[in-house]
Amino acid sequence: MPDSNGHRAAILDSIRHALGKRESDEAIAAEYATITRSYTRTGSLDREHLLDLFTDRLLEYDAGVYRAAPGSIRDVIAEILTSRGKHGLAIPLGIPTEWLPAGFAFDVAEGWDAYRLDKAEGILTGCAVAIAETGSIVLQNAPQQGARILSLVPDYHLCVVFADQIVETVPESFARIQPTLPTTFISGPSATADIEMTRIKGVHGPRFFDVVIVTV
Repeated sequence: MPDSNGHRAAILDSIRHALGKRESDEAIAAEYATITRSYTRTGSLDREHLLDLFTDRLLEYDAGVYRAAPGSIRDVIAEILTSRGKHGLAIPLGIPTEWLPAGFAFDVAEGWDAYRLDKAEGILTGCAVAIAETGSIVLQNAPQQGARILSLVPDYHLCVVFADQIVETVPESFARIQPTLPTTFISGPSATADIEMTRIKGVHGPRFFDVVIVTV
């Protein structure tokens, strides 16, 4: 059975065949590169203002924001889990052991279904890139991030973001992600006001979201 990438390739191939076109991926990429783009594609903020903007956006979304030095990630995570009353979290493959404090349980959630994830106290992940302008964090199906289901089912998400992973604008973020991998954009805890303009949290993902920003 073909995987999701195989399905995508088959669909695109069918469309090209129907249109009478059989360009290679290289030809398509070259054509895409020639498109004129007049929108802002790069940011202008220095590192400190970039971090401040990202922090402000996260706080506006009601996310918890913490700062950590590279050598104190474990201690900050322990502080957060203690304050949240957590005994442990599920983790994807690839989470560095130096992130994981003693005294808490961390189970690799490889292949877990929605029922088992729903029973977890939360999930701990890294990210592919973060966007200061929108306060968004981008996850892909890759080490330290895991399958899309990990960021949708648990009620709590703790994400570690390194300062050099933060860009200012959305276009900048696309240069850092793998275009063929399943991708999720997260902007704070899940919430919607679609029902009678009443804000409800946890409809499409975790109700509670904390971010550790690792700075040098």
